[in-house]
Amino acid sequence: MKVLVAVKRVIDYNVKVRVKSDKTGVETANVKMSMNPFDEIAVEEAVRLKEAGKADEIVAVSMGVTQCQETLRTAFAMGADRGIHVLTDAELQPLAVAKLLKAIIDEEKPDLVILGKQAIDDDSNQTGQMLAGLLGWPQGTFASKLDVGDGSLQVTREIDGGLETEKLTMPAIITTDLRLNEPRYASLPNIMKAKRKPIDQKAPEDYGVDIAPRLKTLKVTEPPKREGGVKVGSVDELVEKLRNEAGVI
Repeated sequence: MKVLVAVKRVIDYNVKVRVKSDKTGVETANVKMSMNPFDEIAVEEAVRLKEAGKADEIVAVSMGVTQCQETLRTAFAMGADRGIHVLTDAELQPLAVAKLLKAIIDEEKPDLVILGKQAIDDDSNQTGQMLAGLLGWPQGTFASKLDVGDGSLQVTREIDGGLETEKLTMPAIITTDLRLNEPRYASLPNIMKAKRKPIDQKAPEDYGVDIAPRLKTLKVTEPPKREGGVKVGSVDELVEKLRNEAGVI
């Protein structure tokens, strides 16, 4: 079984994001970048499938600027076998990413595609669903448990009312939730080996995909600063503040 995993380069989750002075986006210059945490979970799940003897090859895919190769090397250090880098400086929105992934999948013909449920930079949570729609494949989103059988897989997914278990036929699309697994730290020998694993560099034109943005960002602003809380001495005082100051009752 071949598993394809998509990985995105994003601002590291430990970094405090700052809005640009012209409010056109967030500041990325001289900011630490890393693999999207949900994509780390996706890579880890693929590696576990390979360790269990259920997968033969893991192909990692990343799209964007040249530095995305560092993200692919991280995936290699975790256990991915080879990578595909779609090089572009253009803004890639979820539909464009889904179309590029579909073109790659048509060439690679994987049995299973695993993506993070969302990226922590735009929080779109759209690419996996769009990809499943373009391919006409079954999908298991927000997966917290994955059991792969012979030609099928069972997905436990988190929903508002609790847990839902689905059985999907392969090929299929899976998007990962936080509780699916805990990604491993790459060992030094694997980091060294990752430098020698192959990356096939492509361009959007190679796949004949139009990546022009469908959405336009008008303005990016910081959320309003939260005001400090206050203590009240009685229920009557609380009701008075809620009615006259907060205006919620």
